[in-house]
This record gives sequence, structure tokens and C-alpha cells, in this order.
Amino acid sequence: MNLKGRHLIDPNDFTLEELDEVFKLADKMIKDRNAYSKICQGRILGTCFYEPSTRTRLSFESAMLRMGGSILGFSDAATSSVSKGESIADTIRVLGSYADVLVMRHPKEGAPKLASEFSTAPVINGGDGGHQHPTQTLTDLLTINQLKGKIEGHTVAFCGDLKFGRTVHSLISTLSRYAKSKFILISPIELKLPESLKVNLKRKYDIEIVETEDLEKHMAEIDILYMTRIQKERFFNEADYTRLKDSYILNRNKLKDAKPDMMIMHPLPRVNEIGYDVDGDPRAVYFKQAEYGIYARMALMALLLGVDVDVEGR
Repeated sequence: MNLKGRHLIDPNDFTLEELDEVFKLADKMIKDRNAYSKICQGRILGTCFYEPSTRTRLSFESAMLRMGGSILGFSDAATSSVSKGESIADTIRVLGSYADVLVMRHPKEGAPKLASEFSTAPVINGGDGGHQHPTQTLTDLLTINQLKGKIEGHTVAFCGDLKFGRTVHSLISTLSRYAKSKFILISPIELKLPESLKVNLKRKYDIEIVETEDLEKHMAEIDILYMTRIQKERFFNEADYTRLKDSYILNRNKLKDAKPDMMIMHPLPRVNEIGYDVDGDPRAVYFKQAEYGIYARMALMALLLGVDVDVEGR
């Protein structure tokens, strides 16, 4: 199985077997990170961030640096030639000749897909509008696999902004491909999962979906609770955001009926949807989840670059 030279725009670009290859390598890196500290020497990551990012951009940079590689790029479109009117195609053509692998975040859906059509280097979608966020999905799946021992067969609840949340769209689309997954969707009516996505997933995978506005109603059934923030930047109307922003706030009291081994995940950043009193609960894994993001991206880039990852055979 060879991922060298491939793009990752949508989690469905990879088969489940290919995803498993990423997770197996990530697991080895988790167990012995130092063994992989030189595998990307001489390789360059190009970062093309057309909108703000902290965790995604820095975790990609950390991942490449931890493998001995280098970084170039921009973290704000205003500081690049984009501000002069340069097209995505031209920017990517040039950066593709400067770097060996590119990661792109863009506010417009489909922009990384367009970039991949003009790039000579592998393009990784670092998030496009409210559409997809495949490396967050890799991070989430790796976290589930590491802490639950398997990815399939869980009851997963998504809570918060399910309409605009690209992390939710990516993860539920990918988890639907794994056997015996059940989903509980918790959101205000205005922020429900897009009907087209829900219908498509039910048609393709015959999954079970329960929708509710009540965070605590199904708490005893949940294996994984995936909290999300209400995203101010996705709203056109300040009043609508203000009305909905505090719809769900998870605190220790609301976990009284939760399973002892339930996992609480969050793609971060959080605002106030998870109280700080939850941080000390052993079920809260969102900071560990962020750490696993480095390993997921290390493994992904190593495989897309086709570098020698057989450190045991050296």
C-alpha cells in the first residue's frame, strides 16, 4: 500500500485500509518519537493558511520539525501575494516548486481541491470553510483508536454547531464507514447537521441517527461525546450568534449519568461550552487529543512523502 504523492482533501480519499496504515505508523511514533526524528531531513513543508489557525498550523509545523524537516509559508493571506490579487492556482504552482508537501486552510469550500489540481506536491486540506477538515478527523480517529482500542461500534454524540462544523462533517462521514456506529446529534434547530449530509450518510451506510436538543437526555448511552463551539465566524448575524452561543455548556453535574469510560472530545479551541471543572475528569481527553494530532500529521506527511519509515531496519 503506497500513499506517496497522494493528496488528502477529504477523508474519503483514503480507504479504511489506508487510514489504518496511517494509524499504525502514528502508533509507532507515539511509542518512540525519537526514532523518527530524522526521516524528513531535507524535506520542506509549505503552509498556506488563508485564515487564522493555531493548533492546525502549529501542529503541522511541529510534526515536520520533529521529523527533521523544514517549513516555509504564510499564516495570513494579507501577508502574501494573495493580497495583491494572485490566484490560488498561481500561488500553489509556485509554492509547489518550493516545498515537498503543502497544507492549505481556506475559508472557501473547495479551495484545497482546486489547489490540488495545480500542485506538483501533495496537498493536504487543513480545513475549508464549513466543509471538511480531514487531518482533524485523522486526529480524532487516532485518539479513539488509542484510548478505546478500536474505532468501530461506538455510540458517538456530537453536540453544538453541527451545521457549520467542518470537524463534525468530516468525522461523522468517516465514522459512518466503520461498522456498527450510532450517532446522537445534539444541537439547536438552527444548527442541525445539514439534511443533505444526513440523508446521504443514511443512504450509503444505513447508520442509526438520533436527533435531539437535550444534552443530558441520552447521556447514559454515549461512548464518545464530541463537543464543539458555536462558531461566531460562521454567522452573518451577530444577534443569532448571541442567542445561540450558550446553548450547551458541559459541566461536571451534567456528567452524573455518563458512563465511567465515556470519552469527552473537542477539536479546540473551546470558548465556554466545556466548564473548567470538567478538565480534571479522567473522561476529558481533549488535550490528549490535541497531542495526538502531531503524531497523526507526522505519519500522514511521512507516507505522502514516501520517506523511509522502517527505522527498525536501519
